[in-house]
Amino acid sequence: MTVSFDLTGQTAVVTGARRGIGFAMALALAEAGADIVAASSSQEADGGEIGRRVRDLGRAFEGHAVDFSDRAAVEAFGARVGGADILVNNAGTIRRAPAAEHPLEWWDEVLQVNLSSQFVLSQAVAAGMLERGHGRIIFTASLLTFQGGINVPGYAAAKSGVAGLVHALSNEWASRGVTVNGIAPGYIATDNTEALRDDPDRSAAILERIPAGRWGRADDLGGATVFLASPAAAYVTGAILPVDGGWLAR
Repeated sequence: MTVSFDLTGQTAVVTGARRGIGFAMALALAEAGADIVAASSSQEADGGEIGRRVRDLGRAFEGHAVDFSDRAAVEAFGARVGGADILVNNAGTIRRAPAAEHPLEWWDEVLQVNLSSQFVLSQAVAAGMLERGHGRIIFTASLLTFQGGINVPGYAAAKSGVAGLVHALSNEWASRGVTVNGIAPGYIATDNTEALRDDPDRSAAILERIPAGRWGRADDLGGATVFLASPAAAYVTGAILPVDGGWLAR
């Protein structure tokens, strides 16, 4: 048997692809041969930098501006991309405040963007996958899928919920040719972790615990994304793969 990571001829929908982890995931999938449909709240129609990079690789690209806090907008987007072979649910947001003072509107926003919208989009895109008998769905989980974090109750709850979705959807769809998995990034140097990196004490404490001895880079997620999207991972489903420099093993 030949192990293949080739995605030529496939279409991948990547949410939150305008920057950071989503950008790196979309680029890695394009490098493996996939055409890209990118969606973010402020995604340019031509894709901006990610669109240029994907087209430079000779792949097709579509950009869509989608407000993931608006269920109707997510449903409409899902109806447009129902023919996709790969879905990467990466769009997310984070709000930081102590739990005792955490505004309820922040809680609602984070749960809608990071969890509810991802189920809505998965349901829409999976309809076509299930009909064709093949598809790959990948969620961006988090270290807080396994841990509680500090000052981010909504984010921790949503990312724990992502694990539940990975397991539940895999149980229902794996026998019909659709695998469902998650990737749990460690502490990656992106906008979401800027507040932590700007806090000398928190940054030092985090770095001390990472066996790899460095903050992660967005492109550290590319290999795991391609693997889970590819024929090589045909028998991998219901899994959450940490890409964390060894944090969870510490």
